Amino acid sequence: MHKHHNALGLATTLNPVDPVTLVRPHAAARAARFFVEKFPGRSMYAVKANPSPELLQILWDNGITHYDVASLAEVRLVARTLPEATLCFMHPVKAEEAVREAYFTHGVRTFSLDSLEELEKIVRATNAATDLTLCVRLRVSSEHSKLSLASKFGAAPHEAKELLFAARQAADALGICFHVGSQAMTPEAYSNAMERVRAAIVEAAVTVDVIDVGGGFPSSYPGMEPPPLERFFETIHRAFESLPVSYSSELWCEPGRALCAEYSSLIVRVEKRRGSELYINDGAYGALFDAAHIGWRFPVRLLREPDSRARDMEFSFYGPTCDDMDHMAGPFMLPADMQAGDYIEIGMLGAYGSAMRTAFNGFGSDQIVIVDDEPMVSLYDDAFQEVASNVVTL
Repeated sequence: MHKHHNALGLATTLNPVDPVTLVRPHAAARAARFFVEKFPGRSMYAVKANPSPELLQILWDNGITHYDVASLAEVRLVARTLPEATLCFMHPVKAEEAVREAYFTHGVRTFSLDSLEELEKIVRATNAATDLTLCVRLRVSSEHSKLSLASKFGAAPHEAKELLFAARQAADALGICFHVGSQAMTPEAYSNAMERVRAAIVEAAVTVDVIDVGGGFPSSYPGMEPPPLERFFETIHRAFESLPVSYSSELWCEPGRALCAEYSSLIVRVEKRRGSELYINDGAYGALFDAAHIGWRFPVRLLREPDSRARDMEFSFYGPTCDDMDHMAGPFMLPADMQAGDYIEIGMLGAYGSAMRTAFNGFGSDQIVIVDDEPMVSLYDDAFQEVASNVVTL
């Protein structure tokens, strides 16, 4: 993996023909330390957001010891990369064979579920093990999040009592988990979900050992600037403290996007301009899946020396494949004098960008360069500066 000082220097000196992924280890390290130091419980990384072994190692080195895995492939990946990590199999619907291998081969002891059928499957696959942490996933609203996760998984209110009672009998430790949706824009998403947890505990009258508030912690994108993460943590802590659980109960969370979004960005080249449409060399089947398929807007900037003095205007992007769906509507704000041959940095692609990439139509690039400049946007700048300001040089 090559190294370079910054995105601008790389684009203007190397003139890359193919897209280049830029990674910023210091940004991922900073995000990990933020969660480890400030979240009032245990933070475990949601591997699906970015399964890069290099990223997994950075998070481990900066205090993330638990990993939310959603498939047997993710179990194997993290077990191979971080042999001492604690793995939690948090997909609510798993193959029985996957549960068996996870338990007996990789030492997984924590599993989530949202049905009696899944509970029975876990009990069978583990030979009725007595050291299980079983987390019952409740269905909660995604109304405060940009991407809903409210329809596919989660026990409905009328199902929770029986499921919690049955899981309590099979579990060494009983947990309740939920997911408010991806990119939650207000702490209220978590306080509302915690009320659903409270109702379920009271109705089932069971002792709960773990409350897992899941993921959904936001990053900053154009038009999606969330409140500081500390406000989310404070709201979650207050709600947790008011639940009818014992003093020994643990609080968990599963950040994905918030830990890795700032980790990487992408340099693309403009191959053609047609009015307000720019044809670039990455797209819907590469790192820009979200920009194409769910209309996600990412921060962009022109990499040119000298910099343009033209006013910004709205552009959309076409990717390199032959598919009309390889289109990113944006709008993406760039100087009005954009032209073929220009380079653009597209930021905040550490979450889901590399994870969704394909090689459709023969396009794509595995070129990765480490840079030490700052991400285009960061929720952790103030926290980093606060820590830095306390350092005394002798």
